[in-house]
Amino acid sequence: MSSRETGGRAEQYALDYLRSQGLKLVTRNFLCRMGEIDLIMTHKKHLVFVEVRYRKNSNYGTPAATISRTKQSRLTRTANFYLQRQGHNAPCRFDVVAIVSQPQVKIEWIQNAFEAVA
Repeated sequence: MSSRETGGRAEQYALDYLRSQGLKLVTRNFLCRMGEIDLIMTHKKHLVFVEVRYRKNSNYGTPAATISRTKQSRLTRTANFYLQRQGHNAPCRFDVVAIVSQPQVKIEWIQNAFEAVA
């Protein structure tokens, strides 16, 4: 299985999990010149920008630990572009869904994982 296929499966797993928690999908894989946001969803009154991270195992750290300051900045810029383009003014947050598949599937949903980075 290619890394693109693995990533797609992880995003689908995250989407299914978040839907089961009451979130509603707005769009998948929002892409612009600033970057990409895996999932954009609504949760209660919030617009939620979701970064999905997958690792086969945690031998070299958790998937969530791979979100660097640079990645946070890229996500923030992409989210700002999305908000301007769509005219949204709802409160927003950045969530992370971290998935590890071995030895057993484990999913961790980190709400408000980081603040917007300039």
